[in-house]
Amino acid sequence: MSPPREGDRSVSAAVLPGLLLFYAATSLLHFAHNAHYLPDYPNLPPWLSPADVYISWCALTLLGIAGFILYRRAHRGSGLVLLCIYALIGFDGLLHYGRAPMAAHTAMMNFTIWAEVLAAALLFAHLCVLGVRRAPVAP
Repeated sequence: MSPPREGDRSVSAAVLPGLLLFYAATSLLHFAHNAHYLPDYPNLPPWLSPADVYISWCALTLLGIAGFILYRRAHRGSGLVLLCIYALIGFDGLLHYGRAPMAAHTAMMNFTIWAEVLAAALLFAHLCVLGVRRAPVAP
């Protein structure tokens, strides 16, 4: 297998903003649905408010923005780590199914959960590719 060419790296890096926007949008869709239909989601904590949900989304998105800025600047490794954490957090929507089975959720609830998970998986897979391409080649 030949090492990646510089052009390959730039194409991979160019895809990253689009995947980040896709994940941020699906995440916002899921969080907004959560906030709007909070009482309808099965077995969520009663203390949770719509404001808490939106604040959580903002905090998570800031993590992604910080990771992207670090990645684009001189701290690629640190940026990739933060972006991987950001992407992995996208799988936390599956925790809804630990509180109640899939059948207890509406079709739209399931759609927003799985859309966020899919976007997170695509982003994480791409970050893994970028990380492997960034890794030093063994002699």
